[in-house]
Amino acid sequence: MHRNKRILTRRRTALATAAAAALTLSALAVTADAGQSAPETGGDARPAADEVLFDDFDYTGHDDPALTANGWSVRDYAGGPGVPGAAWAAENVTFAEEDGNSLMRLETSTAGTARTTEQAEISTRDMKFRNGTYAARVHFADEPGSGPDGDRLVQTFYTINELKAPMDPDYAEYDFEYLPNGGWGETESTLFTTSYETYRPDPWETVSEATRKSASFAGWHDLVLTIDDSAITYWIDGEKFAEHGPEYLPEKPMTISFNQWLIDLEGQTATEPRSYTQQVDYVLHVKDEVLTPGEVAQRVTDRRAAGTSFEDTVPAAEPGAGTAADGDQASARTSPRKSSSS
Repeated sequence: MHRNKRILTRRRTALATAAAAALTLSALAVTADAGQSAPETGGDARPAADEVLFDDFDYTGHDDPALTANGWSVRDYAGGPGVPGAAWAAENVTFAEEDGNSLMRLETSTAGTARTTEQAEISTRDMKFRNGTYAARVHFADEPGSGPDGDRLVQTFYTINELKAPMDPDYAEYDFEYLPNGGWGETESTLFTTSYETYRPDPWETVSEATRKSASFAGWHDLVLTIDDSAITYWIDGEKFAEHGPEYLPEKPMTISFNQWLIDLEGQTATEPRSYTQQVDYVLHVKDEVLTPGEVAQRVTDRRAAGTSFEDTVPAAEPGAGTAADGDQASARTSPRKSSSS
């Protein structure tokens, strides 16, 4: 962790006066010196306050002014990843209360054609997150809420920055991606964690490391990603899932994002409407601190106990690395995965 340190100095006074006066002034000097030394072990020496983003997603809808004021951008523009020609519908990002707890929901729906396919994505507007801890409690779904199952769906929690050119060395992306119906060469439910150094979209080339597990991850899961100066580590429900090496560490700040989209329309060819829902309980980022999953849970509990539903004390990135302009969002906030299975 990087902390500001102060160099504290003490003034030392040499008094050259009459003997009686010297004794008196020396005593006063000792008293003053002792008074100066107190802050060194008191308030001035305490660690700086955490630089944190926390959101409990207590909003009324995608058009709630507070959502924008708190730094979130709901996607409504075309582009990858996913089914070519599909829409990214802002209204598919919704908020609800369940058992007294606020939740964010991302819905993806289709009737088997690009024209009827709607996907969902939300991201922080500012690219200001780099090293530290990223955490979210996410509910993955194996089946649609309605209609036939089988679509090759991707449900995600990730952090990413902009690919400015093929094989851009400053690019970075770190993903939790759950495929309930397989895809990318997998035929079963599979969860991927992937760390990208960079990639080229055409012809497809990537410098990355992926760890996967074929199993159902339906239900609520605590996802934690930590990045320090030596490794990227992924945790699921308190257990280490993967660790990727320093060659994939980020060079520039990133956004924090969630999205849900379809790889293609080949998994289920029916034209009957169906929809899938991914849910998010909270998101937490603590800058430059590597927390354990238990420490993450405690930070969230403490904020909820204090009645804090939103907090953002993470400073803006240096000029040139901060906000993703609307025109850059497609490259700054979308996964480099191919739209078709790979």
